[in-house]
Parts: sequence; C-alpha cells; structure tokens
Amino acid sequence: MELKNQSSSTSGFILLGLSSSPQLQIPLFAIFLIMYLVTFVGNLLIILAIHSDSRLHTPMYFFLSNLSFMDICFTTVIVPKMLVNFLSESKGISYIGCLVQMYFFMALANTDSYLLASMAIDRLVAICNPFCYDVVMRPRRCLLMLLGSCTISHLHSLFRVLLMSRLSFCASHVIKHFFCDTQPVLKLSCSDTSSSQIVVMTETLAVIVTPFLCILFSYLRIIVTVLRIPSAAGKWKTFSTCGSHLTVVALFYGSVIYVYFRPLSVYSVVKDRVATVMYTVVTPMLNPFIYSLRNKDMKRGLRKLRDRILS
Repeated sequence: MELKNQSSSTSGFILLGLSSSPQLQIPLFAIFLIMYLVTFVGNLLIILAIHSDSRLHTPMYFFLSNLSFMDICFTTVIVPKMLVNFLSESKGISYIGCLVQMYFFMALANTDSYLLASMAIDRLVAICNPFCYDVVMRPRRCLLMLLGSCTISHLHSLFRVLLMSRLSFCASHVIKHFFCDTQPVLKLSCSDTSSSQIVVMTETLAVIVTPFLCILFSYLRIIVTVLRIPSAAGKWKTFSTCGSHLTVVALFYGSVIYVYFRPLSVYSVVKDRVATVMYTVVTPMLNPFIYSLRNKDMKRGLRKLRDRILS
C-alpha cells in the first residue's frame, strides 16, 4: 500500500484508518455513522432550541449554540471521509485534500477551546460579579469574543498548514491515522522536521494553553467565591451551574493534552487513537446530552421546540 519515491503534491496520502482488518470495516462504519448522526442531530437540536426560546437568548447560550455549530462542522471535517474509507479499498486522500482537512480540523478545534474559555468567563462574571453581568457580557462584547476566537484559530491553522506545505514526502505516504493530523504527517516527512517541531510545539502551547489558563483562572476565582457562601445548599446551587461546562472541559482538554503535549519521538498513533477518537468524535457527540440532561433551561427549550414541531 505504500507509495515510494513520489512527490506528495502529486500522489497524495493513504489513510490507514482505525483498523486494517477487513472484518472490522463494516462494524466500524455502522458505529461511526450512528455516532455522527447523533452528533449532528443532537447539536442541531441544541441550536434550534436556543434560537426558538427567547429566554435562552443569553451570553451563555449564545456561546453554547456556537459551540454546537462548531462541533457539527468539526466532526463533518473528519467523519464523512472516515466513513468513505471504511468502505473503500484505496483509502486515499489528495495532498491538497489532506492540507484542507488539516486546516479546518485545527481551526475548528481551536475555536472550540476558545469558546469553552468564553463560557468560563461568562460563569466567572455571573457568579463573582453578578450586578455587572449585563454590562460586562453585553451582546456586542460576546460577538467580539466569538469573532476573536475564530480569527485567532484560523490564523493559527493557516500558519500551521503553510509550515506543513514546505515539507517534502519522498518515502512512505501512508498515514497511520484516520485523518490528516499534524503529528502523523510530520512523521512521514523526509525533511528535517526539528525546527518545525519546535515551532509547532511553541505555537501550539501559545494558542491552546491560553484558553486553558483562562478557564483555570476563572474556576479558581469561582471556587474562592463559592467557598465564601455560608450555606452548603447555596454553595452547591451556585457551583452546579458550572457542572456541564466543567465536564466538557475535562473531556476535551484531557484527551487533547494527552495526545499533543508530548515530543514527536514518543508520539504513537496506534496507542493514541482512543484519545483522538475521544475529542474528535465522542466529545462533540456527548456535548448535547451533557448540556441538556443537567440543565433545566435547556430541557424547557427542547420541550418547547418539540411542541412547536409537533403542533
């Protein structure tokens, strides 16, 4: 299956996927098709419920609806191609197609992380400074936060793809992964990637760690504020509003940090596939359940949407 001594710009790559076993292709296709449909429908329902219920037109749900939209786009960049490859023998992807997939994957994943940071800031202001909430989290500022998240993420992604496009691939073109991720593609390059690795790691730290530190700082402030509440019931009621967000943050950043914040020399695609599937497929699928099952406002919005559809 390996392509030898050809320029990647003409021959493209081969995506091995999750398993090379022919017996597993159909079962894996069925599993990931169901997961993709659940992700698409679940996140779409969240968006429609928020936009159809005026009581959900708040900064928190503004960011949540955009997070759901990004999750739909995020999984659509990866899963449909994966599904096609489950049923295909060639499993090929063009060089340009690989760079395009890499670009949108990184842009949307980073936008997700910045939206999670924006939601943490929203909770910080709501709990620590509630009397100034309407002033601090006014619609124009929320829109600027969203635009800033998208701009930074797309610039980061563009820089990374331009860096990858300068590499040469003169030996194996077989990517031992189910999509064009940075680390597996870097491993295939016959160029000297040491400088690229340093730039990638440094720039990734700056882009990914910034929203993570913002989330960490926000919740440290929230914890301090909650601990000052005299009653245990008051503490639980206040902090419970952050439960859904904290669950999503733990799932997303836990798997991302495990996969990416290690040197290329110890990176193993085979060992890290489960963690990669977690943040690329499982987390976007679980988000609608996490935010709806533990949220009375979302449950009310979904019931209202259901009644409107059935009436």
